[in-house]
Amino acid sequence: MRAEDASSESQERAGVFATTHWSVVLAAGQEDTPQSTAALEKLCRIYWYPLYSYARRRGYSPEDAQDLTQGFFARLLARHSLESVRPEHGRFRCFVLTALKRFMVNDQEHASAAKRGRANVHIPFDTLEAEERYSLEAVAQHTPDKLFDRAWAVRIMETALAGLQEEYRLEGKYKQFQTLKQYLGRGEKEMTYAAAGLELGLSEGAVKVAVHRMRRRYRDLLREQVAQTVSTAANLEDELQSLKKAFYE
Repeated sequence: MRAEDASSESQERAGVFATTHWSVVLAAGQEDTPQSTAALEKLCRIYWYPLYSYARRRGYSPEDAQDLTQGFFARLLARHSLESVRPEHGRFRCFVLTALKRFMVNDQEHASAAKRGRANVHIPFDTLEAEERYSLEAVAQHTPDKLFDRAWAVRIMETALAGLQEEYRLEGKYKQFQTLKQYLGRGEKEMTYAAAGLELGLSEGAVKVAVHRMRRRYRDLLREQVAQTVSTAANLEDELQSLKKAFYE
């Protein structure tokens, strides 16, 4: 490999981890700015349901699980203990879940503070929709930790899929996305490649090529999403495997 190619690859890898969930939290612990607050609130919206589902599986009622999760994020947004955060293990989902578990130990102590916090912090979340989703996932009898991991995996995959959909929409290929997205998963397909070709006015061979490109781009976007939750390339590979395990088991 030429020196300039190696340098370019090194810079590209560094760029992947330049802005991660860890960097957002670390920056928020060092300074209080509108930008850092907005970034932290975005993280709260990403992890709301995974933590809510964890609390539900631990036996909290829908109302108490919502109160607990909102209280936890109110405390996080108030930047309590963020200055001492260290991404030692590189997995942000582990940090968030561990922090919630500690918060739950002191739930009674934080109860009044959590209620006050909700007056100053609002993380949009549809509890009814969350309950419908939880009722479907709870049937699998996952442990609280496994349910959290699965909800996290689904959230990451949904975000990557939304990004893929937007790219196709901007390219004027929204119909192609809607027709071919069924081939991204492992389940039974609604139609054959030939049938999809008739739907899109393409040959069967062209459909196969289009599906290959869509799958490749989806993997890239999924990788980008997971990269935002870790701090090193080694952690990235491990976390990608964890995502697959959490979703498919």
